[in-house]
Amino acid sequence: MTRSSGGTPSRERIVAGAADMISRRGLSATSIRETARHARAPLGSTYHYFPGGKQQLATEAVRHTGEWVARRLREELTAGPAAGLRAFLALWRAIVVGSDFRAGCPVLAVAVEEPPADGAAPALAAAAEVFGQWEGLLADSLRTHGADAEQAAQVATLIVAAVEGTVALCRARRSTEPLDRTAAQLLALVDATTGR
Repeated sequence: MTRSSGGTPSRERIVAGAADMISRRGLSATSIRETARHARAPLGSTYHYFPGGKQQLATEAVRHTGEWVARRLREELTAGPAAGLRAFLALWRAIVVGSDFRAGCPVLAVAVEEPPADGAAPALAAAAEVFGQWEGLLADSLRTHGADAEQAAQVATLIVAAVEGTVALCRARRSTEPLDRTAAQLLALVDATTGR
């Protein structure tokens, strides 16, 4: 996390703090006031950076998480889809274990909550975009390594859905066993899809 000059928490720090809060509590239970306290930011700075309030902050937290994961996927997918999958699994394992099973994926947390009553759901739209981005990166790698386009798209969707669901299982069971089981099956599927 970075700080801007003068000791004022940066906008990025507040966004990262919101992502962390949402990953632990969900969107409904995450307030602007608690996010400011969690990021050690003055409440006024938080409202200054996010005049659109909680929905704007949640949207940016989802996009922040999406790009953070996508960067790691891009780095590892250069070695092939199995390497990318292993990195994706390792990333969520580290989050779940490192938080003592208290944190999951803020993108999923936003995606499963009821949209606001006014119908404006920019955070939900951002979650859909992020899942699509992760699927796209995985599908591209699968195609590059021998899968046909439709199969690559289907397997990429299955990977993202399986890993996201498995993170929830790990949190509920306070165990990484679901992640281990899912990893074994997904890696076998990737190998079969790419003809390895």
